[in-house]
This record gives sequence, C-alpha cells and structure tokens, in this order.
Amino acid sequence: MTRTTDSIIAAAVTAASAPPPTALLDVRGLRTWFATHAGDVKAVDGVSFALQKGQILGLVGESGSGKSVTGFSIMGLLEPPGRVVEGQVWFNGTDLVGLDGEQLRQLRGKKIAMIFQDPMMTLNPVLRIDTQMIETIQAHEKVSCSEARARARDALGAVGIASPEERLSAYPHQFSGGMRQRVAIAIALLHRPDLIIADEPTTALDVTIQAQIIAQVQKLVREYQMALIWITHDLSVVSRLADQLAVMYAGKIVEYGQVDDVINHPRHHYTAGLIASVPSRNQPGKRLFQLAGMTPSVLNLPRGCAFRSRCDHADAACLDMPELVSEAGHAHRCFHPVSDGGMPR
Repeated sequence: MTRTTDSIIAAAVTAASAPPPTALLDVRGLRTWFATHAGDVKAVDGVSFALQKGQILGLVGESGSGKSVTGFSIMGLLEPPGRVVEGQVWFNGTDLVGLDGEQLRQLRGKKIAMIFQDPMMTLNPVLRIDTQMIETIQAHEKVSCSEARARARDALGAVGIASPEERLSAYPHQFSGGMRQRVAIAIALLHRPDLIIADEPTTALDVTIQAQIIAQVQKLVREYQMALIWITHDLSVVSRLADQLAVMYAGKIVEYGQVDDVINHPRHHYTAGLIASVPSRNQPGKRLFQLAGMTPSVLNLPRGCAFRSRCDHADAACLDMPELVSEAGHAHRCFHPVSDGGMPR
C-alpha cells in the first residue's frame, strides 16, 4: 500500500512540472472556488486525474459534488465569481489554465468539445440545423459552404440520424429530445476533437434512447480515438460505458480506478453506498439502501473527511482529512476502507 498526494491520483500523473508524454489530458491539483459574501465556495478542491486518447472516464457523484464545475474549469467556461485558484490542466502539452480567452476559443470546438445536458441550451431555436453546423465548421476552418454542409450531413449520419440530408433543413423544435441530443453530439464531433466532455447528456432521455446514444458514443470514441469524460450521477450508465471511474464528493475525488475494480470492489463507503442503492443490484421487493443525511454545504464543510457525518464507520481519526491511498492503481480516500464483502445492506 502506498500513500499518494492529490496531484498523483492516476498512475500516469507524476510529481514533475511537465506533463507525461503519453497523457492527452493531465489535471493536477485543480481548485475552483466561487467568491460569495459568506466566503469562498470550494466547488472543486484538489482534483487530479489523467486521460489518454481512446479512454473514457466516468465522473460520478451527487448534485453539488463538483462534477460539472470540473468540466467547465477544463473548458475555461467559468463565469465570475468562479475562478481557478490553483492547479494545472495540461492538454496536449499546454496548460489551459494559463491561456487567455482568445487562445481558449481557438481550442474549444476544434480540439476540445462539450456536450451539455440540455441540447436546447446550445442549439439556436430560430436557426436551421445546417446553418448552425456550417457556422461551427467555418469558425475554425476556411471551407466552402457546400463542403461544410457535406461534413455536417455526414456527422448527422454518424450519430444515427436517418435521412441526414433532409434533416439538415429542420429546426431544433422539429426533433425529439433524443434526436436533439444526437445533433448536439454531431456538432461536437464536427472537427474530430481530441477530447469531449459530456455533462449528463442522457439524463432527461428514456432508457431506450439513452442506451442507443451511449452505444453510439462508445463506437465513435473507439473509431476516432478520442478521449471522453462522461459526467453523470448514474453509476449504471458509466458501468457499461467507461474505462475508468472517478467518484466525487464535496469537491474532492474520493475514489478512482478501473471501472470494474471500483464497481465490484469499492473501497470508499460513499461509493459503496451509491452502488448499494442501484435498483438492479437489489432483490425484488427488498427496500433499497439509502445513504443517511445530506451532502454538506461546500461553503461550510466539516473538519476532516466531509463524508464522516453520514458514515457508520467514522471515528476520531476522520477529524483529519485522509489522503488518497493507492493499491494497484485503485485509489481511495478513507481511513477505514470497505473490505471485500462489506457492502452496506
């Protein structure tokens, strides 16, 4: 057993200032705070992970855990009073934290893309789909309208939209929710970016459409060798999608590892509680497990482990913040980790 610091959660992340040559994305000690009259809200507090091309990372946690803010911080999409106060976000050898607005705009859409939870937040309701997709292409490349339109058509076809040539002329309101999300994914794929951040893109969809989109995204990631961060609160989704899994709680990653290891052998009691509450893992007619209490406010976090007030195994040691402990690439932040077979019931 070896103790690690927050900046070396993933095996590929080292203590050196330069990023490892094989990592596409290398997030180190990221801290994102929001200034308020009551004090600083530490939405993201020392998050670190590494991701390579062709890999999918599932970022899981309850609402308010810091998942989406982590994605926005990587993209440089924070609005005041939010700010990155510490840390590095290495992408293809460049620290994104040090870039200005124009430099980030050159990367966004072309090298890094984001898929939002509600496609109607990103699709203009008064513009046809072809107009929006052509403008996205021409914002980064000098190509003719006919060539851009052909690429847009092919992108719609790649995400499973039937009759893509005809659908290019439609408006967003003429698509179902699932089809709109496919359009949003197609727009994100237009420049074949190296990294896509998907912020709960299937939450509002029914399970059938959700399964179709997940399968389509998985296929495209493998085909184009992109890296994908899938942000969600749904463990059942990432269990069949992701290669790696990071579990967040109160702004920190509390468990990180290969998805099968984390799902089948959770070490943090928060992770174990989330897994135990999934209906498919319970017997019919049996009451679902429920985590006691609520997530504490990140404006006024308790001393030490933020989960201790909800944990049956907490003791005086938990008044200190546990460091990440890594065992064969499976990291956890707990003084009293779950033993095999020790899942809550």
